[in-house]
Amino acid sequence: MLDIQGEKWYTINCTFRKYTCTLEVDWVEKSKGLVVVDESVLPEVIVKVLRAKELRAASQQMSSSEACRIVGISRSAYYKYKDSVFRYEEQSQENIFSLGLLLKDRQGVLSAVIAKLYEQGLNIIKINQNAPVDSVASVSISVRRDQGSCDSEKLRDALGRIDGVIEVRLTKGY
Repeated sequence: MLDIQGEKWYTINCTFRKYTCTLEVDWVEKSKGLVVVDESVLPEVIVKVLRAKELRAASQQMSSSEACRIVGISRSAYYKYKDSVFRYEEQSQENIFSLGLLLKDRQGVLSAVIAKLYEQGLNIIKINQNAPVDSVASVSISVRRDQGSCDSEKLRDALGRIDGVIEVRLTKGY
C-alpha cells in the first residue's frame, strides 16, 4: 500500500500466462448505502429470499423453514440475506400528504378521524399527537393514497364534520 498525499493506493501484481502487470488502484472506502437493482439481474437466491419474506408476511403462522422449503433455498441463505434485501415500493410524492388537525381532548375523536381516513381509502403512514393544551390537542397525520383518487377538499370537509375536530389543514408531501 502506498500513501500519497493522504490518499491510499494499492499496488496489485498479477501474472497472466507469460505476462506480468502492475496495477495501481485508488482505494475506495466501502460505504453502506442502498442500491436499487432490477430483479431480473439479481442472483436467484436473492429473489427467492424476497419471495420467502413475502410468504412469511402473508401468513403469520408460516415459519421461516417452511417458507425456505417452498421457495427452494436453505435456511442459512435466508438468514444471511433476509435483513439486507427489501422490495422497493415507489413512493410518489403526489400520493402522500400531511394533515394538521386540532382536536378536542375527548375520547374517540382521534379514532373517528382514523376511521374516516380508512373510509376514504387512505393508508396512514404516521401519526403524531401532542399533549393537549387548554383541552385541545394538535395532531399531524401523514397518509398515502394507494389507489383511486381522493379529493382533498372533500376530505377536509368530511374530517371537519366530525364532532370534536376544530381545524383541518392539508399539505402535499411529508
